[in-house]
Amino acid sequence: MKLESLYVARFTYREGWTVDLGGESRNFAFAEGTVTGRVEGRLRGANHPRRRADGTFEPDFQGVIETNDGATILFDWRGYGRAYPAGRRQIVSSATHTSDHESYKWLNDVVCAAVGEVRAGSDPVELVLEVAELVWQPPAER
Repeated sequence: MKLESLYVARFTYREGWTVDLGGESRNFAFAEGTVTGRVEGRLRGANHPRRRADGTFEPDFQGVIETNDGATILFDWRGYGRAYPAGRRQIVSSATHTSDHESYKWLNDVVCAAVGEVRAGSDPVELVLEVAELVWQPPAER
């Protein structure tokens, strides 16, 4: 298997809410940003993660990319927002996409891996996620 870069997403949460459950919490936030790379455009979405007692977030993020060439791509990101390191928390995720646009229908059966970070030093806090297509290759022979 190999990974091929698909896009880099940069976004901020514009509005959000938290319900504290005594050690854990549930959250809901609206995000806006951009994607650049093989897919380019505007990103909007909503994340409703669980924050575990150890500080790790479990993102459940759905949204849309409106591409610069007029396509609509829906996405779903899931994974972990690790509680470390302070100021640049790590994100590891999987991603899937759906589109009816001829230029992007190939994404409908692609699984992606993603890594990123929460950049706490900026205001508002910026999140950066690099998304890569997991390209199928035959498994190695013994």
